[in-house]
Amino acid sequence: MHLTFLGAAQTVTGSCYLLETQDTKILIDCGMFQGNAELNDRNYAPFDFDPAGITAVLLTHAHIDHSGLIPRLVREGFKGPVYCTPATRDLCEIMLPDSAHIQEEDIKWKNRKRQRADLPQLDMLYTPEDAIASLSQFRTVTYGEKAEAAPTVSFRFQDAGHILGSGSLEVWVTEKNLPISLVFSGDIGHGGQAIVKDLTPIKKADYVIMETTYAAHCHKSREETLAEFKSILQDCIAGNGNIVIPSFAVERTQEIIYELHCMHKAGELPDIPIFIDSPLAINATEIFRRHPECYDENTWKILKSGDNPFELPNLKYTRTVAESQQINSIKKAMIISASGMCHAGRIKHHLKHNLWRPESHIVFVGYQAEGTLGRKIVDGATRVKIFNEDIAVKAKIHTLGGFSAHADQADLARWVSNFKPHPSKIFLTHGEPESMRLFTYYLQKEQNILTWMPAWKETVVLKTPLHFIK
Repeated sequence: MHLTFLGAAQTVTGSCYLLETQDTKILIDCGMFQGNAELNDRNYAPFDFDPAGITAVLLTHAHIDHSGLIPRLVREGFKGPVYCTPATRDLCEIMLPDSAHIQEEDIKWKNRKRQRADLPQLDMLYTPEDAIASLSQFRTVTYGEKAEAAPTVSFRFQDAGHILGSGSLEVWVTEKNLPISLVFSGDIGHGGQAIVKDLTPIKKADYVIMETTYAAHCHKSREETLAEFKSILQDCIAGNGNIVIPSFAVERTQEIIYELHCMHKAGELPDIPIFIDSPLAINATEIFRRHPECYDENTWKILKSGDNPFELPNLKYTRTVAESQQINSIKKAMIISASGMCHAGRIKHHLKHNLWRPESHIVFVGYQAEGTLGRKIVDGATRVKIFNEDIAVKAKIHTLGGFSAHADQADLARWVSNFKPHPSKIFLTHGEPESMRLFTYYLQKEQNILTWMPAWKETVVLKTPLHFIK
């Protein structure tokens, strides 16, 4: 049995793993690379396999860096099922067409520049119609339900506690009458998040493929994060600026609305207008309402009281471009907009209008991949390019890691400690090299677990002992 690391190998995005047995080929995730130009170019390269030869896709969750190339896979010949949880399927129904629309706008802009330079025109990875068509191949499996991807491959999703519908994946393969068990962590959730349940521990596997996004960091506590958030709100009231929050449309936006709702009920929320300026986030919030089976106990209590955690008196959901443009003339407002890494969407307009203002606050609440506009700002850039315009960075920049949907170092260590006995080997993925090296040191020194940091496109043979194909 072979496992090839086709994405998220020594980088955070592009999650994709090819599992090959004697009689079947299974993909775990099929995500887009996000970040710098070199990573983005990988999305346009030919697949390293024949899409028609893939038996099934097992999708851990809806984020585009895990699901974003599925429409291209289908367009190029994949005919099999995409297995995921019901909430993941519903989120992909809005996220994949949105990804296509973003590409459409990006390609138009790039091709205008290429035409002026007499360069060949670029094609889209897939169209909105391709994205919608791919959804017919999605098949849903509930948490804890064991299902069959092929005669020799069965699987089960366990709640990963990351976003609505996210799952860690248990896979059992029988080859030559020898069973081998694997666990793909997907993205592991940060404990104690609002709305979604905490993760379900997994206790046994021969091999584990796990994410390491924040393996080198410990997030601030929930209490510290909320205290800092409230302080930023007070500063906004005292001054004349806006609070701009680049937020992932799924989970982070809904969690912030939830926390603002709790602050309002406690009399702690200043009377300022709050805008959710992202059609995708608005649609995602509607999907959250449809999946209460994913809610934690606190969210259930709010619902049972007759309250709505996604509504506030001063909250406005803005769908149209005209509504979005009107926000630019408002002062002392909170603007929550996608995308979370600032690489596309309406957030770029709001940054253009607020980054240069010393009285404004830019609040990052999620991971910023290398090469993205968000990462440049977080890393301390004094000037950035937005829509080809040079913008000074004078606003106050904040990073609230406690709002992150990703497990931190302590969460990851706890997740690994659930495996009894230890896996034969843990493959560290979905992280930057420094994070993986630090976590490798921890796992080998503190838990005496063998680890490996696979390279992009590296193939390993899963058996005992483990052999690597050079």
